[in-house]
Amino acid sequence: MLTPVRSRVRMAALALSAVAALAFGATATTTGAAASPAPAKQGPTSVAYVEVNNNSMLNVGKYTLANGGGNVFDVAVIFAANINYDTGTKAAHLYFNENVQRVLDNAATEIRPLQQKGIKVVLSVLGNHQGAGFANFPSQQAASAFAEQLSGTVAKYGLDGIDFDDEYAEYGNNGTGQPNDSSFVYLVTALRANMPGKIISLYNIGPAASRLSYGGVDVSSKFDYAWNPYYGTWQVPGIALPKSKLSPAAVEIGRTSQSTVADLARRTVREGYGVYLTYNLDGADRSADVSAFTRELYGSDAVYTP
Repeated sequence: MLTPVRSRVRMAALALSAVAALAFGATATTTGAAASPAPAKQGPTSVAYVEVNNNSMLNVGKYTLANGGGNVFDVAVIFAANINYDTGTKAAHLYFNENVQRVLDNAATEIRPLQQKGIKVVLSVLGNHQGAGFANFPSQQAASAFAEQLSGTVAKYGLDGIDFDDEYAEYGNNGTGQPNDSSFVYLVTALRANMPGKIISLYNIGPAASRLSYGGVDVSSKFDYAWNPYYGTWQVPGIALPKSKLSPAAVEIGRTSQSTVADLARRTVREGYGVYLTYNLDGADRSADVSAFTRELYGSDAVYTP
């Protein structure tokens, strides 16, 4: 059985972190800068996850296409915030370790430069071994309350959306419930209502990813993107979205071989899918690894500008 190949530095070392349990209905204190028009680029949407414990979000903006100068990456994902559990209030809350908090607090220098290039910046949210997850909210009210924290964060820091990654929740810890069918449907429905113009993406793994329908409501169409979570493989996400919003290809930059990277990119184009997912972009010059997919997706090498 395949397992996700994320060499994840854990996002939640309590000794290094501060709780970011936002007040519900947080108002925006920072607004997103208007994006400058990027040079035209034809082809799939490219996504880059960045482990901000180790690397800078600004690395995403350092890659352009040799032909035309367009951005290689269209979406940058801050990896990652956490869904934590407060045993006193018995409620889930949004949590940022010191590195995620640093990125958010320094949005003017860490996030806005990407947005000004036309790159969308979204925040990934991940389980944290505490029993809280997207799939076990005990009520619609609890799910809606967490959705308020998510949308409040997007508004406060001028982000472009939220990415759901249902791993490491360890459902049942701290007396929490097991996954139920209603939880994620309530959460996604509330979040979409809170931020109709923003990105909601799905890292297609975990109990939440298989619980997209409840009570006659299917939330599949509320997602902008969904992608395969297994690096170096091809797997079509099991969600009712058009091919233009799906990434069956997933690669880890610097670890997935360039031949596999190229093969998956060719297949993406050949089979008409509209997204190509990459993980763990670091600060090294990865233009050779990146060019392995840009040649297939866009007909151009990638240029790295430090």
